[in-house]
Amino acid sequence: MQSIHQLFVQPEDSICTVMKCIDRSGQGIALLVDEQDRFLATITDGDLRRAILAGAQLDSPVAVAVTRQQELRPSVTALVGTPREEQLQLMQQAGVRHLPLLQDGRVAELASLHESLVGLELPVQAVIMAGGFGKRLRPLTDSLPKPMLSIGGKPLMERTIESLQQAGVRKINITTHYLPETIQHYFGSGSRHGVQLTYVSEDEPLGTAGAIRLVQETEEPLLVMNGDILTRVDYRALLSFHEERAADLTVGSRQYEVELPYGVIEADDGVIRRLREKPKYSFLVNAGVYVLSPWARRYIPSGRPFHMTDLIEALLEQGRAVACFPIVEYWLDIGRHEDFLKAEQDLRELPWAA
Repeated sequence: MQSIHQLFVQPEDSICTVMKCIDRSGQGIALLVDEQDRFLATITDGDLRRAILAGAQLDSPVAVAVTRQQELRPSVTALVGTPREEQLQLMQQAGVRHLPLLQDGRVAELASLHESLVGLELPVQAVIMAGGFGKRLRPLTDSLPKPMLSIGGKPLMERTIESLQQAGVRKINITTHYLPETIQHYFGSGSRHGVQLTYVSEDEPLGTAGAIRLVQETEEPLLVMNGDILTRVDYRALLSFHEERAADLTVGSRQYEVELPYGVIEADDGVIRRLREKPKYSFLVNAGVYVLSPWARRYIPSGRPFHMTDLIEALLEQGRAVACFPIVEYWLDIGRHEDFLKAEQDLRELPWAA
């Protein structure tokens, strides 16, 4: 059983440190405490998302980044011994998934709403894009599609399907092109994994969005993800984010920092105005996870290659709502050999991967 102390973070810890804490626990929450372990506040994955959207950097102290959010939405707690029915009522009224149970001002237990969500189906269909050749991972992909590479003892796609099933996704479409029989023979109908699988074959590669037009139309949103992504993203939070913003398309994003190895000179008419030594630049990059509203697929042409970047641009040109959802949970794009090795190492070290 996981110790409650593994969820503790300090006010001076960086956002990056708190993200790693949340990754390790797999619970979507960290507990902010002082030097004597007295409870100060909860920090959720949603808090971190809002901080990043507001411009916070990964090395920013987490207490500073979430202070205003905590003022607007103080943490909800209860005392040890509070009846379970009252715990659930407190969480539901506050719209939170966790409830710290305090004793003498310190967190003794953490109640969770998760148990009440198990088995609830999400009103969404998933699409796993698995048609690529995986050229950068050769020779590993000479006889296997990239999503079927074994990572931590099981195919990457199996981990994706399991995470979708656990989140309440029951219908999954898999787009295939390269060695499709390998995927179909392994997963079959999907019943072994508690899902219904439909295979969509691309006779010719159609890009990261083109194959969506081959998926049977539905009134439900489509949760679309690249087949080479290993992630613990909260699919329920992603869908709620999409709905709250009435978006036509929501793009999962990841904050990516680049540190230049040189001093950067800012000059004006030959005069140096400022020198920044090895500055860091932060960007939100496309993480290969999307939620697509049903009608937005009409912007995808039939029968020719079309990428998600093309769809984003088409929607923006029409003034449609395209939302950005920062992924603060574990995320790794397995596109290169070094990424593959990192995934193997991470799955050996992270408790939730066992």
